[in-house]
Amino acid sequence: MATHRLGCFFLLQIPVAVLLVLDGIAAAAGSEYRGKPQKKLGGGGPGGTAATALFFFGDSYFDAGNNNYINTTTLDQANFWPYGESYFSFPTGRFSNGRLISDFIAEYAKLPLIPPFLQPGNQEYRNGVNFASAGAGALDETFRGAVIGLRTQLRYYTKVKAWLRHELGDVESNTILSRAVYLFSVGTNDYTSPFLTNSTMLANSGSPSKYARMVIGNLTSVVKAIYDRGGRKFGFLNLGSLGCLPGLRILQSQTKGGGCFEEASKLANLHNRALYNFLSKMEDQLQGFRYSICDFNGALRHRMDHPSRFGFEEGRAACCGAGRYKGIYSCGGKRAMVKDFELCENPKKYVFWDSYHLTERVYRQMASEMWNGSRRRGRPYSLKLKDLLQAQGIL
Repeated sequence: MATHRLGCFFLLQIPVAVLLVLDGIAAAAGSEYRGKPQKKLGGGGPGGTAATALFFFGDSYFDAGNNNYINTTTLDQANFWPYGESYFSFPTGRFSNGRLISDFIAEYAKLPLIPPFLQPGNQEYRNGVNFASAGAGALDETFRGAVIGLRTQLRYYTKVKAWLRHELGDVESNTILSRAVYLFSVGTNDYTSPFLTNSTMLANSGSPSKYARMVIGNLTSVVKAIYDRGGRKFGFLNLGSLGCLPGLRILQSQTKGGGCFEEASKLANLHNRALYNFLSKMEDQLQGFRYSICDFNGALRHRMDHPSRFGFEEGRAACCGAGRYKGIYSCGGKRAMVKDFELCENPKKYVFWDSYHLTERVYRQMASEMWNGSRRRGRPYSLKLKDLLQAQGIL
């Protein structure tokens, strides 16, 4: 069933009849990023470890530009100004003014930028690769045909595994894959799409808790498949308070004070509880399974509620967009229906870059917390990401 956008927009959602590049690597026509070299990060970050491969899965919080190379719309892409302007000085396909959490984690791990899988000419996978696609969800139905879903990302990983085995042999390729860290940011699109399109998936699931179990169930199957292919170390972002994203905050009636859209935030809370239960079970059931979880929810909430404590001035409105809180998803003026947008003078003062994504400065801070651990208490135990990379004699 085709879905149609309602009054405002999220990440990458008009599921039209598009053809994903499922096999091989194809260049997207008209991409402003074509042929431009990616800037490499400097040496290892604080407390860096010896290099080990990183594989990224999920959505726009990790996507380094895969959606540049699929046949989709500008709603599904960020390969135009002002995206990327603060660090790269040109758009790379990242949904921010600069780098993402995935880029800073690579820096801490003493790796160069991990390239998108679909980037033309990218056939070197010893350091890992980025499969993430903005707009992707754990459910196959989430914006099917407009993005690279999680199961398709898994198929791409299987191709990379085969390449490593062919090029390096069984022993070396198995060593790389077992020592690698597999990082996931997924779920946001599964829970926001019911409010932003005419999707009936949530309504047809029977209840919000059943819907959350469906999402976690699909994530479980992908994680188990990677484990069966040799993966042992995994990192996860939990979900932020989705109803507080500027693009969802504007759904809340002004008569109610313009607060967060709580129905969406409740779904995120259900997901996070189910995620913790899933990880605990995996640790018990799968020998050698280790994980690190980033409290994305807490990190974002603290910066929204107390921006000045973290060096920001604005924690609710976005730097780039239109309307209340700049919640209309028009940053760059190239997306359908709404072309007008405003751009702040200094993104470093803002938590949100556009209606749904964060500024580079926030991503840097979150990556540091994920790498070194957070001082916030009350979360289930998990390894610091840097300790996860060091696990089992990595160094």
